Amino acid sequence: MNEHLIMTVLGTDRSGLVRDLAATVAAHGASWQESKMARMAGQFAGILRVDCPPSRIAELSAALQALASEGLSIQLIHQASESPTVRKIWQMELVANDRPGIVHELTDAISRCGGNVEEWATELESAAMAGHPLFRASCRVSLPDAVGEEQLRRELETLSDDLSVEIH
Repeated sequence: MNEHLIMTVLGTDRSGLVRDLAATVAAHGASWQESKMARMAGQFAGILRVDCPPSRIAELSAALQALASEGLSIQLIHQASESPTVRKIWQMELVANDRPGIVHELTDAISRCGGNVEEWATELESAAMAGHPLFRASCRVSLPDAVGEEQLRRELETLSDDLSVEIH
């Protein structure tokens, strides 16, 4: 049975960076399972999970760390197996006027419901007509079985009058 390597990859973005990372993974018998990657202000940031035969984890880890000579910073976590948990997953879209502390307010409300952020993506955009910055978050949140969509919605909507919450 293969084991998981979870890694974060940071470095100056360049053409071929993901190709080189994928080649290193493949050359060591590992399988790229899932990833999230982005380019921000000229920097590459990624998180990924690869499955690897246990006998090859050390050599793959060493090969990935060797990519530091190419300007990449790679953090690895070896996870033998994933512990299954049964929780409801909700997809949410949140929009509000931007302000300092909005991410803390939102994640605090999710936490008070016993929620866990599974995915989180944010951006700023100009409000139509007014032009002021709007904060937009798209996220997946897992909740304990005892917590329903309405409880999460109520907790979030108490934060401000301008917050729009869509939960699917």
